[in-house]
Amino acid sequence: MGQPTKVPRVWELLKRFKEFCDYKGWKTSDYEDMVQIDDVYHNLIGTRAIHPSTFEKITAKKKLAIPEGKSYKIVDVSYTAWVFQQPPSEHLVQTLMNPEITKRTALYDLSGLYQGKPVCLRLNETDSPVFHEFEKFLKQTYGVESKPLYEPRISEPKTLRSKLLEASAG
Repeated sequence: MGQPTKVPRVWELLKRFKEFCDYKGWKTSDYEDMVQIDDVYHNLIGTRAIHPSTFEKITAKKKLAIPEGKSYKIVDVSYTAWVFQQPPSEHLVQTLMNPEITKRTALYDLSGLYQGKPVCLRLNETDSPVFHEFEKFLKQTYGVESKPLYEPRISEPKTLRSKLLEASAG
């Protein structure tokens, strides 16, 4: 495989991914990074960093108001993906270790990409076709390898730093 394509910043990346979703026939929101398949909503949140308490509050919310014409529509968000430009905190990753949360919440650490390493660390145990398509999109469009943040069979997740070092070496 050749040199990976330069990956745009998170917000531009999500915009391009939404365009890809439109092409697939999935409905996307003009104002939110939301993808709808049938009556199932998949929310992608791009961020540099987030305070753990804010993360917990947003992750616990299952409803979101999205613009619809001149008013708003309240929707049930089935899945949320956090797409980080900088490494998320260890506390935040530990918060995601709750099985009730991991069924509907994914995490993508793109910080390695912005340091020249063509790898995205992921924590995705959802069955969201949108998030799985996001991983394929990264690979096909930018040559980015998506690697698990930790192996589910191993009781202790590796630290983000050790995973990044390991991923960049191999």
